[in-house]
Amino acid sequence: MMPDSFFSPPRRRTVIFVAVIGALHYVALEWLTSRASMVPLGQDHAQVVSMALIAEPPRPVPVTPPPPPKLRPLPEPRLPPPPPPPTELPSSESAQLTAPASDAPEGPVTPAAPAASAPAITAPAPAVAEAPAPAPAPPPPAVEQARRYKTNVPASAQFDLHVDRRDADGTKWQGVAAMAWDNRGDTYQLKLEVGLSMLITRINLLVLTSEGLIDGSGIVPVTATEKRKGRAQTATHFNRDAKAITFSATTATVPWQEGAQDKATVPFQLAAIGRADVNQLAGNIDILVGEEKEATVFRFQLVGEEELETKMGRLVTWHLRRPPKPGTYSSQLDIWLAPSMQWYPVQIRNTEANGALTTQTVTNIRVNDATGK
Repeated sequence: MMPDSFFSPPRRRTVIFVAVIGALHYVALEWLTSRASMVPLGQDHAQVVSMALIAEPPRPVPVTPPPPPKLRPLPEPRLPPPPPPPTELPSSESAQLTAPASDAPEGPVTPAAPAASAPAITAPAPAVAEAPAPAPAPPPPAVEQARRYKTNVPASAQFDLHVDRRDADGTKWQGVAAMAWDNRGDTYQLKLEVGLSMLITRINLLVLTSEGLIDGSGIVPVTATEKRKGRAQTATHFNRDAKAITFSATTATVPWQEGAQDKATVPFQLAAIGRADVNQLAGNIDILVGEEKEATVFRFQLVGEEELETKMGRLVTWHLRRPPKPGTYSSQLDIWLAPSMQWYPVQIRNTEANGALTTQTVTNIRVNDATGK
């Protein structure tokens, strides 16, 4: 047994105080234990929190960037003026206008109520624009269309001519020429020889030949040739069926026209036009003429009526002239026709651009009585 002094009042108060404090600690410990049991921590969930003191790195000295360059303000773009407001159509007309169909529809076309047996209609694929084809080579320049004339071809005849020549440098010389025109009714032949007459021979400087048909349009050349001294002979072909004039000296082709002539037949075609109707010689007389390498329209003009002195006497003539035509021919051609002698050419003169002059004047004409009129 404890002594009575142990349960003295002071001691009892101390024991009670200690017991109360112990009880409070017990209650607090039980409460904490119950809270901890609500979130159990396994071994995998254990977290270890470590702390360490890390020295703060030195702060870098701030570098002040240079100020950005000043930009010039861009000028404000000029906007085009607004388009004028569309003109309103009356309601009666606007009701009849429908929007044009698009070249490429946005989706398939679905009919409102398709028939059961009708096949499905799909919109056609939009056409793919093809690359443009290369432009074709430009065609040759068109030949001016010559006029058509009534004709009456003169009879066959042989001509002797005197030739006077003056070169561009002033040199003068003389020669002779012979021309044979053979009218066979529906065909013809023509030959012109120009040269120098020697004591026992003649040197031909130029020979022109032509042969072809004769019909209502007059003389219709088929083949014409030209031979100059020291040069190869050239030929010009008039293909009436193919409507083409071709040349041996070049690959060029010129459309054939009715009434086309060569250099040798031009004077006789003019004679045929005058014989048929003299009034046709008024105004311009246009004739397509095929030469060595090309064909051009010769435009003759009536100069007037002139008297011409020849070895056959004084002849009344009609003077026709083909003046130079810039861009086409630079020479001038003059022809004198004698109405009293079946409109035969009795003088021919060619004036070249450099001043050279050649004149052929008839000295004698022998008409074939079988065809002469």
